Amino acid sequence: MERVLRYVDAELLVELTRSLIRIDSVYRPERGTGEAGVARYVTELLEAWGFSVRVEEAAPGRPNVLAELCGTREGKTLLFEAHSDVVTEGDASLWTYPPFEGVVVDNRIYGRGACDTKGNLAAAMVALKAIKDAAADFGGRILLAVPVDEEGLMIGIKKMIESGWCNEVDGAIICEPEENQLCIAQKGALRIGIRAHGKMAHGAIPRAGINPITPVCRMVARLAELERSEGAHHGEDPLVGWPSITPTIFLAPPSGEPQINVIPNQAYVTLDVRTTPRQDHGFLKEAVLNIAREEADKVPGLRVETAVIDDRPCTYTPPDDPVVQAAAEAVRLVTGREPQYNGVPGATDGTFLWAWKGIPIVTFGAGKREVPHQVDEYVDIPELIETARLYAAAAMIFLSTRR
Repeated sequence: MERVLRYVDAELLVELTRSLIRIDSVYRPERGTGEAGVARYVTELLEAWGFSVRVEEAAPGRPNVLAELCGTREGKTLLFEAHSDVVTEGDASLWTYPPFEGVVVDNRIYGRGACDTKGNLAAAMVALKAIKDAAADFGGRILLAVPVDEEGLMIGIKKMIESGWCNEVDGAIICEPEENQLCIAQKGALRIGIRAHGKMAHGAIPRAGINPITPVCRMVARLAELERSEGAHHGEDPLVGWPSITPTIFLAPPSGEPQINVIPNQAYVTLDVRTTPRQDHGFLKEAVLNIAREEADKVPGLRVETAVIDDRPCTYTPPDDPVVQAAAEAVRLVTGREPQYNGVPGATDGTFLWAWKGIPIVTFGAGKREVPHQVDEYVDIPELIETARLYAAAAMIFLSTRR
């Protein structure tokens, strides 16, 4: 083990993280950016390091990458997962440092994806390289999955599963910014769209039209009441916290040019519903539908549609599962601390590994939990180095035992 940890190259880790940040992988087809640049860079590097690599598109121009390192004998399979996409930088003028340059200041790397999750992708790559370069003796194999679209509808990991790339995996480490706390649970997620169809008219003659905005606003107000009711009924989960119902997009009209003196023909709102293990997704979907219908029925001529855009269950892996135990032992070995257990406040690609394939997952990595998706995203270099060592140690511990 000590030999493997000595091979974790801190300088390579920092430069690799910076190089990944410099590749704009926000999915913006209209600008020609997306995950392809990261996939190409990661593939070329891993192949140069001697890894076996597979590439397959989840959608045109959106390639998944899977690298494999085989041990010296039969054994278990451990999967590391780190996505290649990042969220938008927003208004770049608000950043202290350019979002796609990977600037290093005061032992931190700044840039979009620094902690979510290009730094952790780099940590997993450097960990696997250390195991390979140390000629470590282990049974089984290690996989590194680099899927697209984790920040969207997770088409990347879904495609990997459908293609059989995740078959016979015994445990997975999801590489996400969790301050190296071991997250053994994740919130569920429902994404729901509500579209109200009214009638376009002049703003000065409202009775000539049917304004869809007001009833949708009433729906949103009632959904806030539903959120409070669910919180009161189910309480705070010890690992993932409170449930929430959050309106995230409001468009009126959803297409065409809005004008201040025109009543739009439609209003559209999306809901990001985050659930705890005790909640019932079926009940929530029905509750949202009922609220939408009841408010629509109050406005003659108004028609409403609801659509479930995405439905992701909560996940839970018990602390005594081998992949969690391996991560916990790695924390003790590398840091001298007792592991801290927590839950992921959102959802990750691990949701589908757990739900579709029954793969036990544990999520951990470098980065403050509140920093992802913010302006001036960063990762602390000492924590990132620790993460690479944790990944290497956890892999060796997990693969030292039989199925």
